[in-house]
Amino acid sequence: MANRTGRPGRAYESKPLDETDLRILTELQRNARITLAELGRRVALSAPAVAERVQRLEDTGAITGYHAAVDPRVLGFPISVLVRIRPALRELSRIPKIAEEIPEIVECHRMTGDDCFFFVAHLRTVEDLEPILDRFTPYGRTTTSILQSAPVSRRPLPL
Repeated sequence: MANRTGRPGRAYESKPLDETDLRILTELQRNARITLAELGRRVALSAPAVAERVQRLEDTGAITGYHAAVDPRVLGFPISVLVRIRPALRELSRIPKIAEEIPEIVECHRMTGDDCFFFVAHLRTVEDLEPILDRFTPYGRTTTSILQSAPVSRRPLPL
């Protein structure tokens, strides 16, 4: 593997991931709050050895963060939308900047195809959608879908 930046300003020479690294990543994807002692037991390493490996996985960028998965509906955001954006000519760079400014947008991705971006937003009401779309329409065309359910919810990568 080539040099990768895990933390700002520092590059690390990363080693290829071995079977133990993959088992650690699998366990952390299932439960990022697992103790190092328990994680070590599950992958047959001591807590200090597993801590060192986890640190290396963080430093090389294999682990990018730890997050709590929350249900937006419970937090008062019952409506989730997926919006695709086809930017106008020479407006491509504006889309991610606008998306970054809108707190309801929880993810934004660049993609191939006619639409260059899509984002997911969680809203309190349908009426909250209009001002968000109004921010993008001067710079391209939007297509909106309301998300109904998640038959396959977020799950660990099969390592």
